[in-house]
Formats: sequence, C-alpha cells, structure tokens
Amino acid sequence: MKRAAVFGLAVSMIAASPVVAQDDDWDMTRDRPKRLVSAHITLSSGLVLAARCMGGRFDALIAGLPAAAAGGETRTLRLTIGDDDEYDSTWNVATNRTVAVADYPAAMARSWRKGGRFQVAIPGGAPNGGTLRHDVTLPASSAAIGETLTACGKPLEDARDALLPDVPAGGLSAPAVWSRPPRPQYPIEFKYAGGYAIITCINQPDGVLGECVVESEHPQDGGFGDSALRAARRSQVEIPGETRGSYTPRLIGFRTVFRSQ
Repeated sequence: MKRAAVFGLAVSMIAASPVVAQDDDWDMTRDRPKRLVSAHITLSSGLVLAARCMGGRFDALIAGLPAAAAGGETRTLRLTIGDDDEYDSTWNVATNRTVAVADYPAAMARSWRKGGRFQVAIPGGAPNGGTLRHDVTLPASSAAIGETLTACGKPLEDARDALLPDVPAGGLSAPAVWSRPPRPQYPIEFKYAGGYAIITCINQPDGVLGECVVESEHPQDGGFGDSALRAARRSQVEIPGETRGSYTPRLIGFRTVFRSQ
C-alpha cells in the first residue's frame, strides 16, 4: 500500500459502519542494520497500526490514540475482531502516551493479518469523556505481516489465539485459582531498573503449567521474560469443582512487573 493511499475511518460515540480499505496489503519498512521489519497502515484519522520485528523483539502497536492518563503504565482498549464479542484488552503505554503496545503482539498481528472488521473502543477518549470508537475493515496482509512474524520466529497460525479473550487482566481464566503462584526473581544480570514480561501457559491435568511462552517483554534484553518463564514452570493452579489429575486444560496468562528496590 502506498503511503499516500490511506483509507477512511469511522469515528463516533456509537457503533459506526466499517470503512473498507482499497489496497491489498500494508506498507513495509525494512532496515537491515537495525534488524527491523515492519508492516504498518495509516488511517485517515491519523490512527496507525503496526506489526514489527526489531532486534528479535516482536511488537504490535496502535498509534494516534488519545493520550493515556498520566502515570499509568497500562491502558485498556475494548476490541472487537470480526463478528466476535467485544472484550477488554490490556496494552502497555509507550513513552509517547498516544502509542499503545500489545500484551499479546503476535496474536494481535495474526488477527490483523486476516483482515476484516476491527473495532477499537477507547474509554474516556472522546472530547466529552465518553467512549471513542474506531470501526474499520482492514485489508488482509498475508505477505507483509507474515514477513514480520517470520522474521521474529513467530508462527503464522496459533490455536491459542482464540483463547486470549478469555484471559482477564488478572491472568487466570475462571474458575482456576493459584495454588502455587509464580514468584519470579529479579534477573541476576542487573541491566535495568525495571521492566515487565507477559507469559502464557496451558495448565496440565495436575495443575502444573506447561507449554509456556514469553508473549512480550520489555526491555528485550533485560532477562525479564526468562525469569518469568522459570517462575511459571514452578507454579501451579487448582480448579474448584474438578479433580486434580484430570483438570480441563485452560490458557493461563499473567503479567509480571519488575522493579528494583
């Protein structure tokens, strides 16, 4: 998609009709020295969606949002993908507070890659303090977004994506509760005063967590993802109403925030 060829975006206080993009893929930026591969699209309102692999870190970003409230490190965006139900999605606030970075970037990029209707509701984002809503039909991006995912070793398809809307900000899908919560240690190699990591796992029949992956972390080279991953593998859940040893597998996601004392 040429940078000058943008597509319309309906923005209103209520649900709006989707606006259809005219071109067949997203813009690309490649910078070999920076190890950057980025797919991005600019909407006529100034909202920008981007999926990028840079230096081994994968991100999905939305830029051009109303600035997040001062002091907050995360913000909630209410998303609707296709015909699915609206759900609350936690995003990280960037240094530029009009930019939000996804907790689950690969999953978000895969949903954008398919194209179709995408709605973002921003609580408190309207001039009168109400909810600002963006409603757009995205072009499919098999090639561009697919290239960014592949550059960072992310799969083009993942069955776990469908379970993410059921993972609340607290991390556990009801009725699961922690019987042995994760207790990450601050990385031994002290590089940064703080950071975060987002982990997802599948609970095993006995409640131990397995198939754990780092969904996102910042800073990328701070060791926070590895620390949270080790803690996840030592943790355990229980599921009231079910018998330990035959627990139903569920997707377990949690955020760990690291701060030096």
